[in-house]
Amino acid sequence: MKHTNTLNIRRYLQWCGLCILLLSAASCKKFLDVVPDNVATIDNAFTMRAEAEKYLFTCYSYLPNSADLSTNPALVAGDEFWMVRPYSTSETPWQVAQGFQSANNVYMSNWGWYYRALRDCNIFLENIHKVVDMRQSEVNRWSAEVIFLKAYYHWLLLRQYGPVPVIRYNLPISSTAEETKVPREHVDTVFSYISHLLDTAAAGLPEIIADRSTELGRITKPIALAIKARVLVTAASPLYNGNTDYTAFKNPDGAPLFNTAYDANKWKVAADACKAAIDACESTDMLLYTFSQLGVTLSDTLTRQMSIRNSTCEQWNPEIIWANPSVSTYEIQRQAMPRLDPARIGNESVLGSLAPTMKIAEQFYTDKGVPMSEDKTFDYAGRMKLRTAVKAEGELIQEGYTTAAMHFNREPRFYADLAFDGAIWMMQKKMFHIESKAGQWQTRKNIYDNNVTGYFAKKLVNWKSEILEGQGLFVETHPWPEMRLADLYLLYAEALNESAGPQPAAFTYIDKVRARAGLQGVQAAWTAYSRQPGKYQTKEGFRQIIQQERLIELAMEGARFWDLRRWKKSMEELNKPVTGWDVDQSDPIFYYRVRTLYRQTFQTRNYLWPLENWDLLNNPKLVQGFGW
Repeated sequence: MKHTNTLNIRRYLQWCGLCILLLSAASCKKFLDVVPDNVATIDNAFTMRAEAEKYLFTCYSYLPNSADLSTNPALVAGDEFWMVRPYSTSETPWQVAQGFQSANNVYMSNWGWYYRALRDCNIFLENIHKVVDMRQSEVNRWSAEVIFLKAYYHWLLLRQYGPVPVIRYNLPISSTAEETKVPREHVDTVFSYISHLLDTAAAGLPEIIADRSTELGRITKPIALAIKARVLVTAASPLYNGNTDYTAFKNPDGAPLFNTAYDANKWKVAADACKAAIDACESTDMLLYTFSQLGVTLSDTLTRQMSIRNSTCEQWNPEIIWANPSVSTYEIQRQAMPRLDPARIGNESVLGSLAPTMKIAEQFYTDKGVPMSEDKTFDYAGRMKLRTAVKAEGELIQEGYTTAAMHFNREPRFYADLAFDGAIWMMQKKMFHIESKAGQWQTRKNIYDNNVTGYFAKKLVNWKSEILEGQGLFVETHPWPEMRLADLYLLYAEALNESAGPQPAAFTYIDKVRARAGLQGVQAAWTAYSRQPGKYQTKEGFRQIIQQERLIELAMEGARFWDLRRWKKSMEELNKPVTGWDVDQSDPIFYYRVRTLYRQTFQTRNYLWPLENWDLLNNPKLVQGFGW
């Protein structure tokens, strides 16, 4: 095939995705676009181990760059962060965040991309047995990895689009045009298929990575089981379980795409999957991370903060179930870090423009481990008043500095994850003070360096990163944590509560996460300090506690965006105004006034993505996303 024809095929695939991916003849040529060395045919690609390994990594290459602000909607297309024009990153996610998504102009669509990934996964599985210089055990392991990836790409499509066509295999070249046009499948069928693939993959995957020098980031059995737990918890959640909003969501032949009747057993199935995943993780010595570094001695307060921060930023730490080493965290750290060092304030490498919103700052607990609005020892009504820090607060807020009352007496995760005007920011080589009112060290210096809320995402910055004199920003990069053990523990607590109400095991696992954060267990904290001391005793009350615990523990990691959707709470949360402090003021009296930055709008249709019009024209058996 000539080079120009290959380019034309690539462009065509990008447009029509689904139909072409089903034609294995076109699939043969797609390999040329991804894998080097000009392998001419699929047969050649699977004649030797070295070439087959390239195809294995081609299948991995479709994994999303989860730390990329311009392509991951979970980071900046929701309500956790805010920026203003001109953006220092792609504007695409902000179009979604501002409610500008439409069927005529679909932002951040991954439809064609993941169906191309599925085609390549199927090619691999159909041909890997042909390789002559591989041991059967290696064939089995590689096949299991690609089966996992096939499940995962279906999962990413389902999470974004809801019921989708399932690609069990690539159709032969003899297929008619009509045979390549396939409809969406019932959402329960898609969930079931993904779960089956993950079970199949888990059976052939290693429990640990033995060759840590070259294979870290590849799929293991604990990863497969943990992702299965996440998938099944989503299947049991309100968006997909008994959602009557989708009664009219049907295929052209009238076949329903959702079962709108609630099925309580889905939560039991999800809880069992979570426990199996936890057992698999803990059997390989995974545990919640606690900070301990040779030669570094810190106070209990700072040790706690570093345990919280480094649970996401310390690479390959024992809490990380799955980390993606191909993801670069350079840009997200650059966007999150303010100019910490006043001696190098002119350095343009850091921006500090990735600004957590006021609602994120308010969702963290008080130091008593309960919400600000519930804590009977906390002056919630006076949280916006000014207060000056004393010496005893010096590791959290600068002594003698005046800031908002809501910045005092908060839980350790608040100080570990966020920085604010008056905060302390510890890095490996130095302790910095944040002063971000107009004219101060961390204030806006140009049109791009513009933090619009007054909060900085400390959690996303590795404590070893620094600005070097004359050299710019040095970033201690780390693989992005696709899933942590804390996430799995909280999924298990949620599934247990939903399946049978509050119970000892559910408290045990949520309290493990709270203990690392330096908080009392749920029962003790609510009994002693909450204005609703019996809240944890009902399924509804404990549900609220678990959900807030997830929003806090996994803040700024991309979990909130999808959690709000599966809980069907986006309509509530994403219709609230986006707010922050009045950051262009220099006087504390005026700086600490809450201002509205934007009024978001979220409709029922926004829970799932629309399809491009071209996809619908190309495949008449597809129906548009509900409400679009």
